[in-house]
Amino acid sequence: YVCIRILEMHSFLLIVETFWSLCSAHIIRVTLRPICHFFNSCLNKRLFSFSVFLLSSLFPPPLLIKQAEPVDESSVKKMILTFEKRSYKNQELRIKFPDNPDKFMESELDLNDIIQEMHVIATMPDLYHLLVELNAVNSLLGLLSHENTDILSPVVDLLQELTDIDTLHESEEGAEVLIDALLEGQVVALLVQNMERLDEQVKEEADGIYNTLAIIENMAEFRPGMCTEAAQQGLIQWLLKRIKAKMPFDANKLYCSEILAILLQNNDGTRELLGEMDGIDVLLQQLSVFKRHNPSTAEEQEMMENLFDALCSCLMLPSNRDRFLKGEGLQLMNLMLREKKMSRTSALKVLDHGMIGPEGADNCHKFVDILGLRTIFPLFMKTPKKMKKTGASEKEHEEHVCSIIASMLRNLKSQQRTRLLNKFTENDCEKVDRLMELYFKYLEAVQQADKRIEGEKHEMVRRGEILDDSMEDEFYLRRLDAGLFVLQLICYIMVEISNSGNSQLQQRVHQILNLRGGSVKIVRHIMREYAESIGDGKTEEFKESERKRIMDLVDNF
Repeated sequence: YVCIRILEMHSFLLIVETFWSLCSAHIIRVTLRPICHFFNSCLNKRLFSFSVFLLSSLFPPPLLIKQAEPVDESSVKKMILTFEKRSYKNQELRIKFPDNPDKFMESELDLNDIIQEMHVIATMPDLYHLLVELNAVNSLLGLLSHENTDILSPVVDLLQELTDIDTLHESEEGAEVLIDALLEGQVVALLVQNMERLDEQVKEEADGIYNTLAIIENMAEFRPGMCTEAAQQGLIQWLLKRIKAKMPFDANKLYCSEILAILLQNNDGTRELLGEMDGIDVLLQQLSVFKRHNPSTAEEQEMMENLFDALCSCLMLPSNRDRFLKGEGLQLMNLMLREKKMSRTSALKVLDHGMIGPEGADNCHKFVDILGLRTIFPLFMKTPKKMKKTGASEKEHEEHVCSIIASMLRNLKSQQRTRLLNKFTENDCEKVDRLMELYFKYLEAVQQADKRIEGEKHEMVRRGEILDDSMEDEFYLRRLDAGLFVLQLICYIMVEISNSGNSQLQQRVHQILNLRGGSVKIVRHIMREYAESIGDGKTEEFKESERKRIMDLVDNF
C-alpha cells in the first residue's frame, strides 16, 4: 500500500478520489466519503497529517487490492448500461436541484467511478461497436458540456485512450465504427468548446487541453480526410488564438503548433481557411521572435520548426503567397538569412516555397527589390558549416538555394533579371565556377547511385525477378536521395544563363565542361528527364508549355 505524506488538502482529495476508483468493495467507498468530508473541513495541518496516517492504517494492503474480473462482451455491456444509468441520474438530479450540490454530488462521484472503469474497453477495440450501439458515444460527447469540469477531465482521458492510434490499428473495423460515430456527433466542435472554457492556469485543466489535442491528433492520423471538417468546426481558429496568446512557452503551445502543421498538410481547404483568418500574419508574428534569438530549449526549437512547416504548407496555395507578400514575409525571411541564427535554414525553405513556379513571380521580383540577391548568393557560394543544430543537411541547403535561383531565372523580367544575371559575371564569373563545381559534385553522386541500381537490376533479372512499377519508383526515389533533383536544378541554371544572351556566361560554362571532361549530351539528357517530370499537379496545358520552353533552352545549349 502507499504511505502518503501530504499536507496540501486539494492534492490529497485528488488521491482519495483515485483511491475510490481502485476499490471495488462498496463498504470501502461508503467509509471513505465521510472521511473525505472530514479532511476537507479540517484546517489544522497537523491533524490533517495525522488523519492521512490514520487512513493508511485503516486500509492495509489486502483491502486495497482489487480482484481482477474477466472482461468480455457481456461485462462490457453491463458496464456501458451502468454508465448510461448514472449519467442520466446525474443529469436528472442537476436539473431537479440546480442550487443544491449536496443532492447531486454523490451521483457525480458514482459517474466518475464508472468512467474510470470504462478505460478497460480501450484494451478491446473489437468491442468498440458496443459503445456506438448502446449510445455510449453520444453520452460521452454530451458530458463534454457538463457543468463540472472535474467530470470533463475523465471523459477526455477516456476518449484519448479509446482513440490511441496503436489501439485503433489493432481492430480497423471497430476503429472505423468509433471514429464514424465521433465525427457524426461533431466531436471536434465539442472539444473546441470544451477547451474554450478550460483555464490553463489550473494544471488539471491544462492537462485536459493537452489530452484533447491528443484525441484530435489520433483521429487525424487514422483518418487524414477529417482535417478539413475539423478545421471548419473552429479548430483552426482556436489553434491560432492559442498560439498567439501571450503566455509562457509550454507543452500545450508546442502541441498546438504540431496539430496546426498536421491540419495543413496536403489540404488546400485548411490552407485557404487559415489564410482567410489572417493566419499567415499570425505565423509571421510568432516566427519573428526567432530572427535575432535562437530557441532556448529543444522543445521551443521543435515548435519553431512546426510553425515554419505550417507556413511552407500555406504557401503551396497561390492566394496565400499574396498574403505572405503583403505581410512582409519576404523581408522577415531575408533578415533571418542575414542574422545567421537557427531559423536561417527554415527561412530558406520558406523562400523556396514562396518563389517556386509561375505563382511565385511577384515574390521573386520583390525579393530582388529588397536586395535579397546580396543575401542568397553568399549562401550559394559557400554552404554554412554550422547546420547540425538545425538538423539540416548540406544537400538540403544547396537544394533550396539552387531552387530559389532557378525560380528567379524563370520568373524575373526586365531590370530584375538583368541584376540577377550580372551577379553571375561578378569577380570573373566566380558564381559560374561554383555552379560547375556543384554540377560535377552531384553528377558523380548520381552516377554512383545509378551504377549501384543497375547492378541490383541485373542481379534481379538473373534471379528471374520481375521489375514492376513499384520497384522502378523505389529506384527513382533512391536517385533523388542521391541528389538527382539538385543536379536537375543546377543543369536548369546552366542552360538558363547560357541562353541569356551573355556570351561570357555561355563561354565560361562550356569552358569548364571541356576542362573537366564533361559532356553537353549528359546535361541535355538530365534536362530531358527533368522536363518529363515537371509540372506535377498542374494542368496539361501548363505542363506542355513548360516542357516546350525547357526543351527550347536545351536545344540551344
